[in-house]
Amino acid sequence: MTGKPYAEVIGDPIAHSKSPTIHNFWLGKLGIDAEYRACHVKPDKLADYFASRNVDDHWRGCNVTMPHKQTVMPLMDELSPVAERIGAVNTVIMRDYYMIGDNTDGVGFMEPLRQFLSSQTYRFASLVGAGGAARAIADALASESFTLISYSRNPAKADEEIGRYIWDKDLLLPLSNLFKPCKSDEVIEADADRFDLLINASPLGMIGHDPLDIDLGWLPRASVVYDIVTTPVETDLLRRARAKGLSTIDGLAMLIGQAAKAFEKFFGELPPREHDAELRRLLTQ
Repeated sequence: MTGKPYAEVIGDPIAHSKSPTIHNFWLGKLGIDAEYRACHVKPDKLADYFASRNVDDHWRGCNVTMPHKQTVMPLMDELSPVAERIGAVNTVIMRDYYMIGDNTDGVGFMEPLRQFLSSQTYRFASLVGAGGAARAIADALASESFTLISYSRNPAKADEEIGRYIWDKDLLLPLSNLFKPCKSDEVIEADADRFDLLINASPLGMIGHDPLDIDLGWLPRASVVYDIVTTPVETDLLRRARAKGLSTIDGLAMLIGQAAKAFEKFFGELPPREHDAELRRLLTQ
């Protein structure tokens, strides 16, 4: 093992992860003598991984990516309230040989969105997808008084995954509803008291997957389109939204936001966010 403090990200596969680039960039900027790395952990080796790290004085914790976000939960000594509520762990913090499972996805998701939120009376979020990321996003939005409308290929599965955040089961809709073209080309002006948000929390639009070629004509002018896909960062959905004059948020914003909270937990320092523009250039090279 390394002789300096370290954290890492685990998953299967893991080579694609941008987390080492983000955390090591911040460590370098702050001059902290520590490192962050990627560790490939197969599902049948997950318990062995934590058993070995639990006795490593230098280990500060890890981020958890697919397919371990749920299976890691029974291996923790404690779960944070948000991880328990969401039913998934994306960050493990080591404190005196005691492992705490946490989830920073919701915090990371909300960070770039807050600039658009003020005192709107009505907040509506149309959420595409019903996986682990969607659960964290739904939890965060519900805590901010959003009315959630779910769009997924399998509304019954969506009910199981995020149904507790949907106040009316009629708002659990098939994804095909979003492909129905808007009959009017007129730009819809939003009420000043209303905020509309469209989120893609599915793999659609990611390299190797079908595009999310949904109709955007129903969205009011002041709406925000948020795509959490990071490969590519510039998705077709975001390009089309900007062409319509809508505000957009890309997946790197959430990725950096959730990493920032984890970094603070691992290394006890706030990351130097004044260098975000430089970091984004590094991540998109």
